[in-house]
Amino acid sequence: MLTTAIIEKAAREALAEDSPWGDLTSDNFLPVGVPARLGVKLKQEGVICGLALAGEVFRQADPESRWEAKVEDGARPALGEVFAAVEGEARAMLRAERIALNFLQRLSGVATATAALVHQARKGGSAARIIDTRKTTPGLRALEKYAVTVGGGVNHRFGLSDGVLVKDNHLAILEHAGISLKDAVSQARKRVAHTAKFEIEVETVAQAKAAIAAGADLLLLDNMSLEDMRAVVELAPPGILTEASGNVTLDRVADIAATGVDLISSGAITHSAPAIDISLDFEA
Repeated sequence: MLTTAIIEKAAREALAEDSPWGDLTSDNFLPVGVPARLGVKLKQEGVICGLALAGEVFRQADPESRWEAKVEDGARPALGEVFAAVEGEARAMLRAERIALNFLQRLSGVATATAALVHQARKGGSAARIIDTRKTTPGLRALEKYAVTVGGGVNHRFGLSDGVLVKDNHLAILEHAGISLKDAVSQARKRVAHTAKFEIEVETVAQAKAAIAAGADLLLLDNMSLEDMRAVVELAPPGILTEASGNVTLDRVADIAATGVDLISSGAITHSAPAIDISLDFEA
């Protein structure tokens, strides 16, 4: 998913946003051509993500710069360890510094939040997978969804064009229009590719039964109690996946996984993940 084109575009746009007319401080305080080496250190425990993107930011600021990542995405360096370094023209390095750090801190935060949820879910003794949602930062979806995979999670649909997910407002509009869920699913299947899976959001066991009868391939269990989740898992025929959603916290995720659901989706791992504290310091 995280292609070279996506990385280059993200770096280019971030640099243009931050210094559209140059860096007024570095460009006027530092002479041209002074070399600098900067070391990247972890100041807070976490999962590193975004190394290639950080390197691309420096490369675009100074095509002659040399970026060295000593670990790979997914690593957990020791606190204070220099896990990456860059050498280049000082003014260009300082122009790129904050952008590179922003990407590293943000994506590492998403990867770390995901890894924590995955770890807790496994305590439930289940094979339930942690998946993301579309609750991402506009313009950064590909980057944040990549960070989820680095943290051990799995991507849900990338966007509205990638899958059928019937949610509460769809259901309310259908009911208001006098169209049954079964008829709506039947008509929709005639319009989309045969490979498309149909997921339907439900809030009660009764709604789950209706969704199954309508032809759902997946059931999105929205803010259900643990007891109701277990009931739906038990009644779902083989081949129909169940996805738990809503109030997925570190304290609850093991219990949710223990209900037997196949998937556990979390919007918080992208929209609320705290940035990891990473520093970029002058070395020589």
